[in-house]
Amino acid sequence: MAAEFLGHASVTGYARPAMPPARSSSLLGPPRRAARTSRVASACLAAVVATLCLKTPSVAQGEEPPSILLIITDDQRWDTLWAMPEVQHSLVERGVTFTEAFTTSSLCCPSRASILTGQYPHTTGVYRQGLPHGGFKSFDDTTTIATALRAGGYRTGLFGKYLDSYQSDALAGYVPPGWDRWVAFVHSQYFGYTLTVDGTVERVGGAAEDYSTDLLAARAEDFIRSSDGPVFAVYAPPAPHAPATPSPADVGLFADLPPWRPPSFDEPDVSDKPAHMRAMIRFGPDRTEHLDTLRINQYRTLQAMDRAVGRLLGALEDTGRLEDALVIFTSDNGLLWGEHRWVKKEVPYEEAIRVPLVIRADRIGSDPGRTDPHLVANIDLAPTIAAAAGMPFPGTDGTSLLPLLEGRPDRWRHALLIEHLRGTNPIPTYCAVRTSRYLYAVYDTGERELYDLAEDPYQLRNLSRAAPELRVRLQGVLDRLCDPPPPGFREGIGLVAGLLAIGVVVAMTAAARIFSASSARVA
Repeated sequence: MAAEFLGHASVTGYARPAMPPARSSSLLGPPRRAARTSRVASACLAAVVATLCLKTPSVAQGEEPPSILLIITDDQRWDTLWAMPEVQHSLVERGVTFTEAFTTSSLCCPSRASILTGQYPHTTGVYRQGLPHGGFKSFDDTTTIATALRAGGYRTGLFGKYLDSYQSDALAGYVPPGWDRWVAFVHSQYFGYTLTVDGTVERVGGAAEDYSTDLLAARAEDFIRSSDGPVFAVYAPPAPHAPATPSPADVGLFADLPPWRPPSFDEPDVSDKPAHMRAMIRFGPDRTEHLDTLRINQYRTLQAMDRAVGRLLGALEDTGRLEDALVIFTSDNGLLWGEHRWVKKEVPYEEAIRVPLVIRADRIGSDPGRTDPHLVANIDLAPTIAAAAGMPFPGTDGTSLLPLLEGRPDRWRHALLIEHLRGTNPIPTYCAVRTSRYLYAVYDTGERELYDLAEDPYQLRNLSRAAPELRVRLQGVLDRLCDPPPPGFREGIGLVAGLLAIGVVVAMTAAARIFSASSARVA
């Protein structure tokens, strides 16, 4: 088992700000629009077999199913929960924290598609943010966990971010099937944004009470309090995604947060990394300062997020649902804070693929406050929700986490697939496998990365050439999981694309040098 990846130590001296007053909102809206026809066939023989093999449902006959609250943050690193006191008190101390939780694609849209379906990107067909092979228009929304729960008697609602490239359909009034209440971003922002509310466009301004994390929490709270029977609520605000604009109540927090400088920060020697990483230049003072400011602001945005968690849990408790509820807190993906000279995601490094995952289920959980080291992923969430609701949800690539929550783990996976299809950022297409100890990635440029995370948690020493026997063994695992591979993926055929990507990086870094020099002259 790999040693637990090092996170930030708890920082003292930060008081939790007072909860802003709730902003009431009407639940009235236009009738739900008719769903569009399926673009992708959703039934297959494997799904039938999976249905026949499902375990006995968790809900006893005659019992009302549990209400389900799914909280999805945006670009939140797994090592930031220490700064969220409500999450610590109400979820971590009363639930199960999965210390080895991952996303199967470190990018918003494919990850969220996987969360809604329990499927890898190669099954959903959503690999990136837009066409081809990505975005809302590549997603078959006719069969999701929402459609299953709604058919099973749940009242369902989504509040916040849905999928990238949904904008034009949102403005046209389209509401995906399976949702009774739909309050979704046309484009995710903190202030000055547009929502589609049950198919009607609503423009929101820049006043303090318009802060989207708070406004969406109020809408989700109203939904829970005004609904009868079991509810399925997805709360998905923009925090802490860049530009990480904090609530006015939180602007002054974390001013003395120590800088983030792990050994991999602005990595000095990238000679063993793939070409696209070798093309990254070292950080200058301006970029470092910008990154430090972003990190502080991300922690600030998480404070409103933390208060929202308390608000929604309070609504569940006040309506008599919390005792039986399933509450899931996670993120779509992680983010690099300058490790390996990178400041985004998509790469197969721990900071990008790890996600926070805490589940509270008082009725079925055992030994609250514990951690679980099993290898779990976003594809496990939909099967877990379906199992807790006591209904079949066939055709998933993931596995229900209920046995782990109950403290009776069955045989469990030893490896996870991470998939990426090159998009707007210069990260080549790759397939990677993450085991409890190793990360092994193969790019379509023919390059490879292999890290022993027990010995090298910061991924500084690429062993792809130094450990040929291990590489061959992991290649066999990867060949089995990466099937089918990303579109156009064939080892080595992406060399030209890789060279073009390097050219893009060189141009970007040259521009950054010019900017830094100009800033220095102005200063």
